[in-house]
Amino acid sequence: MTEPQKASLTPDELAIWASLASLLERLPAALDAQLQRDSGLTHFEHGILQALDLAPARTLRLSTIAAYASCTLSRLSRAVSRLEKKGWVQRRVDPTDGRFTLGVLTDAGHRAVVASTPGHQALVRELVFDALTATQARQLGEISRRIATAVGPGEPWSPPPSA
Repeated sequence: MTEPQKASLTPDELAIWASLASLLERLPAALDAQLQRDSGLTHFEHGILQALDLAPARTLRLSTIAAYASCTLSRLSRAVSRLEKKGWVQRRVDPTDGRFTLGVLTDAGHRAVVASTPGHQALVRELVFDALTATQARQLGEISRRIATAVGPGEPWSPPPSA
């Protein structure tokens, strides 16, 4: 038996979806353009460096990073290869379980993420936070977490409390 078809979006829902869909297309392109221009990084690569920089001992399992980024291990591996060629990340076998590979941020990688973060955060502030009130920003955070959780799998990434 097939599942009954859900009702079409209402006009108000369609307008909201159109706004969200536009945001999903425009924001990543703007973030990529700034990072490429200023640091030679994609937004995805910057996210990898940032996650490693915030991790204990600047080290994470690649599978953990892939889960944070909701990407395949193949896509992550290609990005890590690019970062390895720049000397910013190293791969190591996980000494606690040899089935896993660790990504380790090098000192040069730390310097790269430190150098690229202020411009990136300035653009995020300009495009996102300056366009919203403090209340709207908190609401956006809650709404984004709810949608990310509904999409799944797993909990959405959030920075450690000390970040």
